[in-house]
Amino acid sequence: MKNTIQDKTKLVNSVFTKVYKKYDLMNDLMSLGVHRIWKNKFLDWMNPQLNNSLIDVASGTGDIAKLFSNRIKNSGNIVCLEPNKDMYKIGKNNLKKFSNVKWHLASAEKLPFKDNSFDFYSISYGMRNVSDINLTLKEAFRILKPGGRFMCLEFSKINNEILNSFYQEYSKIIPIIGKYIVGSSKPYDYLIKSINDFHSQEELEDLIKKNGFYEVEFRNLSGGISAIHSGWKI
Repeated sequence: MKNTIQDKTKLVNSVFTKVYKKYDLMNDLMSLGVHRIWKNKFLDWMNPQLNNSLIDVASGTGDIAKLFSNRIKNSGNIVCLEPNKDMYKIGKNNLKKFSNVKWHLASAEKLPFKDNSFDFYSISYGMRNVSDINLTLKEAFRILKPGGRFMCLEFSKINNEILNSFYQEYSKIIPIIGKYIVGSSKPYDYLIKSINDFHSQEELEDLIKKNGFYEVEFRNLSGGISAIHSGWKI
């Protein structure tokens, strides 16, 4: 089991090392820009208030932290956590003008923060890349304050047969686009496999509940291509 976890950690790290320079461009191309709408809907449901604190895990280039900070008028403390050194450098540089945002190079399974530290925990398109989802959820629960909220945005399962058929065919093109844009199709072969192998909306909902969260629910985006999960620490 330990070797499997280490292998996945190395694989995911190598994937992001290959794509970090064109990460945002590829996201726009793959989703036709819709990922920006999904992220705004994520913040809409989160509904942060002035002076709220956030830990954003697997921050990538810092999109969620930036949206969160703008919505609270830069009033609250935000921690961005990213496990890949190259992504960390880009994200930190992208948000260098935000004095309320601090960056840490660390993994979701071992958060370097005290218990009951944050109002919100967010992770967007990073949950399927963690090596241990249960440990990740336990850490999320630990560092949230009582009354704090867990929010996850992730690729999910499409219920509509026609839409799913179209999506599966479109997915076959993504590695080809990746090879043209970043010079390698392998990271996007992994992307498609990781989406197909990941939990359904209901399965992830159940895992979040089993790790201590209450009032857990989800909302589908674009027919289930992505989904937002929400849970509370009581």
